[in-house]
Amino acid sequence: MKPEELIDEVIAIATDAGRTIRDIYLKGNFERETKSDNTPVTSADLAANKLICERLAALTPDIPILSEEAADIPLSVREVWKRYWLVDPLDGTGEFIAGSGDFSVIIALVEHNRPVMGVVYVPMTQVCYYAIAGLGAYKRTDKQEVRISSRQIQHSEQVSLRLAVSRRQDPQSVLTLFNQPKHCELVVMGGAALKSCLVAEGRADCYVRVGPTGEWDTGAAQIIIEEAGGQMMDTELQPLTYNERETLENPNFIVVGAPNLAWDKILIGE
Repeated sequence: MKPEELIDEVIAIATDAGRTIRDIYLKGNFERETKSDNTPVTSADLAANKLICERLAALTPDIPILSEEAADIPLSVREVWKRYWLVDPLDGTGEFIAGSGDFSVIIALVEHNRPVMGVVYVPMTQVCYYAIAGLGAYKRTDKQEVRISSRQIQHSEQVSLRLAVSRRQDPQSVLTLFNQPKHCELVVMGGAALKSCLVAEGRADCYVRVGPTGEWDTGAAQIIIEEAGGQMMDTELQPLTYNERETLENPNFIVVGAPNLAWDKILIGE
């Protein structure tokens, strides 16, 4: 099946997983554990993961699933996959625990090491961002669905850049990455995928992530930002790739709304 034939059902799966997460969040009665990589996982992560994996397996029995909560699959097995689902059942577990509401459900379809479809569903606002390669990026609410585009800036020195940053991050640590921090405004949002979606819909111009993330954190967001007119790149300004290494950890990366800007000059090199 083509991605456009799967998208509505995948959005429904993400929505139902989001409803499960939202119910647990509002009740405030969840279990929390620490995984071997020292990151938190909750009963909401696991409940959403079970729902998503079961529904995707029923929808496309021939397409394997790689989820954050079941990621111990060696490259020797994964490297023969031409097509697979890439899932983060709850992106922003720290925000879920902190009670900010800034978390999402992420489902991407990857073909030949590149995302070709992505869904990011936000349980607390019931907003869905999605994209299909070659068919655009969209934002769906209970009232409407609109095509989204990133803000295209011609010259960065003529406008303040709006930087998406985490509410739990020191803003100065982000501003020090830019050559002209006085020309930067901050847009606060939790969750890696949600900050990327801010760039995709033009509410922010840039999001820089320094620190560990997994491929499941970026797969859906990457196709959304690309279809909106932007790019997600590593610090060498090359697009992120998927399922090509034993590790599933991403390099540091940057999400930009206006790829034509001289980001190699705007950012201070590592």
